[in-house]
Amino acid sequence: MNPRFPIYVISKGRWESRLTVKALLARKIPHRIVIEPQEFDQYAAVIDPETILTLPFRNLGKGSIPARNWVWEHSISEGHARHWILDDNMRDFYRLHENKKWRTTDGASFRAIEDFACRYENVALAGMQYELFTPRRAKCQPVRFNTRIYSCILILNRIPYRWRGRYNEDTDLSLRALKHGWVTVLTNAFLCDKQPTLKMKGGNTDELYKGDGRLKMAQSLQEQHPDVVKIGRRWGRWQHVVDYRPFKRNKLIKKPGVAIPDGPNEYGMKLVKLGESNNPPQLPLQPGPCLPSENSAALPAPSENLSEPRAKHKGAASKPQL
Repeated sequence: MNPRFPIYVISKGRWESRLTVKALLARKIPHRIVIEPQEFDQYAAVIDPETILTLPFRNLGKGSIPARNWVWEHSISEGHARHWILDDNMRDFYRLHENKKWRTTDGASFRAIEDFACRYENVALAGMQYELFTPRRAKCQPVRFNTRIYSCILILNRIPYRWRGRYNEDTDLSLRALKHGWVTVLTNAFLCDKQPTLKMKGGNTDELYKGDGRLKMAQSLQEQHPDVVKIGRRWGRWQHVVDYRPFKRNKLIKKPGVAIPDGPNEYGMKLVKLGESNNPPQLPLQPGPCLPSENSAALPAPSENLSEPRAKHKGAASKPQL
């Protein structure tokens, strides 16, 4: 099962690693990668050129903001009601089940998030939690509402905002939506394994984060949202700290005519041990309700199966940006 909305991976200087692209290809999930024109030859040498979108600008010194806004308008021009925008440094996707992280093998997790968001009038942003933030011994709800959405984001195209600034663009976009009563949906049931900021070459590492970039990032967000943002030291570095408590009152508004079926919908997912025969489930599968105005054509794909759980890491890990 594939997503119904387009997936864009924004990338710069990472044609060698291309972690997110590899993860999507392994799951046969349709996607496109968005790059600057001076890097086309390097990416085209290792990626199908048909999946490459080339930006009409280069090296603007504004981080990923121009590329993100270009993607937004591109998805609108194709007639989509929503779009996915993914960072280029995610190496895997998981389903959290019984506090174990099971690696997924197709796009059903994306589709499940889409169907949930499409039930409601006011879900501005939805996405997957970082795998690092769901320890196996911790209890967590399958969905967390009205908080930041990072790195793997489903965006409602009609919200009256665009990406802005130079730093912390995902936190800023989340906060602007929340302050106007929109709802954000962060899934703990579905996770993305994003590499920690500053741990990979390419991207915005050299352009934004060098020197006192961390402090500048925190100060920038505080200037944008002084009512809910403070600056502190976390994990040995400057970090913004956001108070999301004022947004608990933001409530979901179900769309007229949407009937939510009783019982779970596994979207074809099943647990499979490595080496087992990987037979598809019996069809038909029933995706969640979604109004026609938010339906984009979805391509057929093999049913999703879950492989062996992710091995538990030993030792402390660097935390991604909060």
